[in-house]
Amino acid sequence: MASTHGRTLAVVGATGLVGRTIIEGLIARKFPIKRLLPVASVRSKGKTVDFKGEAIEVMTIEEAIEQKPDLALFSAGGDISRQWARAFTDIGCSVVDNSSAWRMDPDVPLVVPEVNADSITDKDRLIANPNCSTIQLVMALKPLHDRFLIRRAIVSTYQSVTGTGQAGIAQLMEERNGGEANRVYPHPIDGNCLPHCDVFLENDFTREEMKLHHETKKILDDAHVEVSATAVRVPVVGGHSESVYLELERPFSVPDVREALQLMPGLIIQDDPMGNQYPMPLHAEGKDEVFVGRIRRDISHEQGLHMWVVSDNLRKGAATNAIQIAEYLQRTGRFRK
Repeated sequence: MASTHGRTLAVVGATGLVGRTIIEGLIARKFPIKRLLPVASVRSKGKTVDFKGEAIEVMTIEEAIEQKPDLALFSAGGDISRQWARAFTDIGCSVVDNSSAWRMDPDVPLVVPEVNADSITDKDRLIANPNCSTIQLVMALKPLHDRFLIRRAIVSTYQSVTGTGQAGIAQLMEERNGGEANRVYPHPIDGNCLPHCDVFLENDFTREEMKLHHETKKILDDAHVEVSATAVRVPVVGGHSESVYLELERPFSVPDVREALQLMPGLIIQDDPMGNQYPMPLHAEGKDEVFVGRIRRDISHEQGLHMWVVSDNLRKGAATNAIQIAEYLQRTGRFRK
């Protein structure tokens, strides 16, 4: 729906799971949009996207570029981003890319706004959205690193099938209904846990696990923070969960840790184990915050700390974080004049 004010905004990958969540988030957060350009592949020709009650016809990426948008939010995979993101920035459009294509490029800021929005400079037209599991991790790590210096993190993730898109949900639901599923995973996912997110690399870690290693260092701007991860796909729809073990350099108490976490915008502590209160993906689904609980000192290392971190990977882990970056660009006047 056109407006007399706001931005011309392209959503690349508008018919996908994250793309649809982005559009819903733009409406919910009242981002100022003059015109929405929903972009998808040629095979989506003829489809429409609902935006504030108006059915807007999907367009090709070439057609969107001709409209010279002010902002493009990409969520169509790395190949599309590598091929087209710079075509948008070349016409003065700001791009927030949700794929892995640009995350580790030294010339592209990798941003979680609550953590490192100040890494965006006036010259940056292309900004990378981190991996979903990294976003919720650094939201919990940032206040602790600032206060106590994190030297080591060991992370086990329990990742929702929504991280694989609609195909992951379809496999889970088909298996639950007793049908023959088109497998996006190498094994059944219903009633199962797969220690296998993304592809395995030569070092026997998966690409998802190495994203946590590399992206955390870049976002925290500290190469000395060591991160080692095991990423597990679980039969859950609501969000990602992470068991996080930290080794801190400075002395700490658990009340000090709680205080640091409570001061972090966008982070909510749910930590009353005796009352059965702790974060769960069932309750995080549909919310924009990151939830932290099971906060406790390690019993084998005096500088060790454990936490349990949960967030909706489609919201804060993807769509909401991208919109927050767009809001920061809007607020700080970094769009083209």
